[in-house]
Amino acid sequence: MADIFRFTGLTLATREELAQQTAAFFARGLEGAANTQRAYRSDLNQLRLWLAVRDLGELPLSSATLAAYLADEATRHAWATLSRRLAAIRKWHKLNKHPDPALDDTVQTVLEGVKRSIGTEPGQAPAFEIEEFKQKIRLIPPTPAGLRDRALLLVGFVGAFRRSELVALDVEGIQFTREGAVISYKGSKTNQYGRTEQKALFFSPDPDTCPVRALQDYLSLLGREIGPLFVRIRKRDQVTEDRLSDKQVARTTKAYLGEEYSAHSLRASFVTIAKLNGADDSQIMQQTKHRTRTMIDRYTRVQQVVRHNAAMKLGL
Repeated sequence: MADIFRFTGLTLATREELAQQTAAFFARGLEGAANTQRAYRSDLNQLRLWLAVRDLGELPLSSATLAAYLADEATRHAWATLSRRLAAIRKWHKLNKHPDPALDDTVQTVLEGVKRSIGTEPGQAPAFEIEEFKQKIRLIPPTPAGLRDRALLLVGFVGAFRRSELVALDVEGIQFTREGAVISYKGSKTNQYGRTEQKALFFSPDPDTCPVRALQDYLSLLGREIGPLFVRIRKRDQVTEDRLSDKQVARTTKAYLGEEYSAHSLRASFVTIAKLNGADDSQIMQQTKHRTRTMIDRYTRVQQVVRHNAAMKLGL
């Protein structure tokens, strides 16, 4: 019988083609978010080193070994790191068809003890004051690198972008409108299936701190209509087409705003400042693309404790 059959005008794949297609989709299913996959690989390499140093063999893990590993790591790392490493371990066991050692009662009891000991609250990126931010933006020089950095910080802040989203933006994803600009992009942390998402930027009264004008000035420097948006600029103002890395976004933020701030401070500050200025949660989530209000509350909690507190009205 022929490998390829024809039925109602459709070509049926051979067994080899079906196997290749299945393997390709399986590989895509394993990809997930690129940053998550890199973190998982790093976590598994760290685990293998931990096992080798203690002469505890190799993967797969017994429940006793996993419990000991988690207890040891809890003395050095926050819960967010520990939970990610546990997720990587569980993923490896699942993909390699080994029993999940994390389901053991001993491991679960150790995890409960870790939570009670170190807590599960993630570290929060500090938020800046809007006047402080505007003052520092005005000090950025109008050099090629300065034009890029001004646009990077303003777009990152007003668009509430994650740094991984910022460096993935493309010039062709920008559309200018009468009110400002719409930025289309794909592949955010919470959107791993390639749906196009959009964020809006609006003209500001102050041209020195207007994200739309900053973006227009920077695009004039690039002089092209396709390709990476935020790129490296080498010595002698040589503009390349090499995307910035997310680490460079972090360094840029610290260079202009201060060492106490991280790249995530742009996003955290958007939520905090918008909330304190009267924006409701649905408006904020339209820009941040958060799916629940939990993160909105987390971002604004400290500022609300200080600014909206009855302790200021006691008359002391």
